Parts: sequence; structure tokens; C-alpha cells
Amino acid sequence: MSLINFFTNDGLFSDFDRLFDDAYARRAQGGSVQPQGSAPRLLRPRVDVHEDKEKNLVTATFELPGLNKENVSIDVHNNLLTVSGESKFESENNEDGYLLRERRLGRFSRSVPVPEGIKAEEIKASLENGVLTVTYPRAVAEQAPKKITIS
Repeated sequence: MSLINFFTNDGLFSDFDRLFDDAYARRAQGGSVQPQGSAPRLLRPRVDVHEDKEKNLVTATFELPGLNKENVSIDVHNNLLTVSGESKFESENNEDGYLLRERRLGRFSRSVPVPEGIKAEEIKASLENGVLTVTYPRAVAEQAPKKITIS
């Protein structure tokens, strides 16, 4: 299974998506667009996928800063592993008469394909320091042929 066809890790396609988002936002807002570098309109965690053919293992690493396991859900359906959740981040800094309050709220979802035949119990996940690591077999182990006796 080749993973290269399925992933666009915030490269060319994210720029393409951003162009369309900006164009529609500009049209809806009468010409104004949210400046580059301001708060994100859409939460889209970065994902890295590594395939180890020797160990028959795929590792998908999702960046989820500020989230804990209670805010993240992992589902497998129709050969897609979907990581979704909700970010509720709020910080306040009051210094020398200046007040800075930031919020990052919203839902997110990212999906990666899994090989056919992978069972949910074969998928392992851990979340540490805002990095979710999900591992699963690269391919289902082929069963040895079974000899059937004729009765």
C-alpha cells in the first residue's frame, strides 16, 4: 500500500485550499480578508506518517498542542482512521497595564487510510506533550495455506 497518494501534509494543497478560502472570504466580506498570521479559521492538526516495512508498522503522528486525551477521539471506519476532537484553549496575560487574552476554539478532524483487514485492537495510540502517536500494522499478515482433508 502506497501512502504517498493519500497525504497532503500542509504543503501545496494547503496553500491551494487557503487560496480558495481567502477568495470566498473576500467575496463574503466585501473585499476584506483575515490577514496572514492571524488566528486560524480552521483547526487542522499537522500529521506525519511513517511506514516501516521491516517491522510491518505504520506510525501516524498528529500535532495536538494543548489537548489532552479527553478532548481527542480516534475512530476506524471503512478503512479510514479518523482523529477528531475539540480545542478549547484560553490564555490571559495582564502585564504593566496591557491585557492580552487569546482563545483558540473549534473542532478538528484528520483521516488517514488503513489497510483492509486491520482490526481495532491492532491499533495503538498514545498522547504525550501534545503529540498523538498512532501505530498499526502496515499490512495484514498473510495466513499460511491450510491443508483440507477430504472425508
